[in-house]
Amino acid sequence: MDVVVLQHIACEPPGEYEAVLRERGARLHRVELDEGDRLPALTDFDAIVAMGGPMSVNDDAELPWLAGEKRAIGEAVRAGVPYFGACLGVQLLAAGLGARVYAGPQPEVGVLPVALTPEGAADPIFAGLPGSFPALQWHGDTFDLPEGATLLASSPAFPNQAFRYGRAAYGIQFHMEVLPEMAREWATVPEYAAYADRVLGEGGMERLMSEFDGAEEGMRAAGRAMFERWAELAVPVAG
Repeated sequence: MDVVVLQHIACEPPGEYEAVLRERGARLHRVELDEGDRLPALTDFDAIVAMGGPMSVNDDAELPWLAGEKRAIGEAVRAGVPYFGACLGVQLLAAGLGARVYAGPQPEVGVLPVALTPEGAADPIFAGLPGSFPALQWHGDTFDLPEGATLLASSPAFPNQAFRYGRAAYGIQFHMEVLPEMAREWATVPEYAAYADRVLGEGGMERLMSEFDGAEEGMRAAGRAMFERWAELAVPVAG
């Protein structure tokens, strides 16, 4: 199975999700759009995984490749290509399907609870997760639910946290894939540290890393279980 990974900054790879894909024998084709990689025809792949990044999906003027990425994602998902998007990845999916993406009331940053909707609790990839679980949040934008999508999870600050479109297109606003070494790399990125301090106050990044360390093992285990179920739909084991 050929899986294209849409990456938007070097420090936000698929992490635990990548481990799941490799265990299933998938061939990964990484496209680093922020580094100038050309966007391939997404319908040529068996599945799409789209990760996060510091930009907004509305930054078309500064980052012209975003318009083509959104259009290609919408076309591929409507054609039935399985998709999994995290953080920026869910916003790209929403925009690609014609929904509005816009600034939320205030940034949502920290290890915070996400609650499944009744539809989420019955969904194939969230089945088995608790009704409420901690997740790493790091975003200021939110999105409207695309027409025909099913809302799967919410938080008090940002009601639209996860949705499904069709059989195997999923997006989640939160992070469950972050490895300890990834989190430590985020802490060294000046723009990320400044954002955490601006939202959480002085020393915000240090407090966030402490929260992450306390919840990381459980978050990553839940993220792996969720992503393995998506992979069962999208990436059958080779052979």
